Amino acid sequence: MKKLIKVLKRVLLSIVLIALVIIVLFGYRDIPLKELKAKYAPAPSSFISVDGMDVHFRDEGNRLDSIPVVLIHGTGSSLHTFDVWTDNLKEEYRVVRMDLPAYGLTGPFPDRNYSIDHYVIFIKNFLTSLGIEKCRLAGNSLGGNIAWNFTLQYPEMVDKLILIDAAGYPASSKSIPIAFKIARIPFLNNLFTYISPYFIVKASVENVYADKTKVTDSIVDRYFELSLRKGNRKAIVDRFAFQNDANAHLKIKNIKQPTLVLWGEEDLLIPLEKGYLFHKNLANDTLVIIKNSGHIPMEESPIESLKPLQSFLKNYESDY
Repeated sequence: MKKLIKVLKRVLLSIVLIALVIIVLFGYRDIPLKELKAKYAPAPSSFISVDGMDVHFRDEGNRLDSIPVVLIHGTGSSLHTFDVWTDNLKEEYRVVRMDLPAYGLTGPFPDRNYSIDHYVIFIKNFLTSLGIEKCRLAGNSLGGNIAWNFTLQYPEMVDKLILIDAAGYPASSKSIPIAFKIARIPFLNNLFTYISPYFIVKASVENVYADKTKVTDSIVDRYFELSLRKGNRKAIVDRFAFQNDANAHLKIKNIKQPTLVLWGEEDLLIPLEKGYLFHKNLANDTLVIIKNSGHIPMEESPIESLKPLQSFLKNYESDY
């Protein structure tokens, strides 16, 4: 019995020591918001109060453009993913983008409700706060899911729709970023709110790129540091635990707005077959496939993906 107790003590001590080593090597405190703002929210960044949150956004470009282009990023990302697009579009269009709740500098939803419907309400209130009555709405991944659901609920506010590797159909991923996997595993996901190894963030970003050589240190630093905004690590765990309507995609066929379906050919998270489903079920769409690009073509292949967007904005008229 004494031997068993000694063994158990040694095992327990080993577990404690391993845990301490992990915390020392991979544990990170939240980065103060003031520091993050100094680095990631210089002009033209602004903040606006929406639904009890201080929302980080940028409103740039042609102020005479009455129907602005509104850009919504995906899971784990921020408004910075659209930097190159914005730099090119703002010469002609008004371009508005924001950090969604749970990501970037905006921080978590106060009520921890991460349903798509709640995100749709957030976008409605955000646009209303800026006085935007109608827009050309674009979204990537989670942002695409929010965008097409928003279009169904508020069709009068959407002139054109742009879906970039959009979520919404039942998942059939060929590869999932390791950070997403951890966020779904009980116990481990709680550790993830305190322990966030840099290499996991890097591997997760590389997972959604087709060309890994394009994943620079500055890009990984951005994803990593913004994940350390207070509340963001817990928020991503909360969001992955949330169950949305599994049949919502059946309503996609009801969208009437001209739609550009833009897809990275090498997307492993939401494979190209989902792009073909959008193309099949949307009555008024154009499908463009970006070769040698993964899940976030506007970031990985910004110029190549921008060309079809510019053509779509100029050549397709809307009745809405």
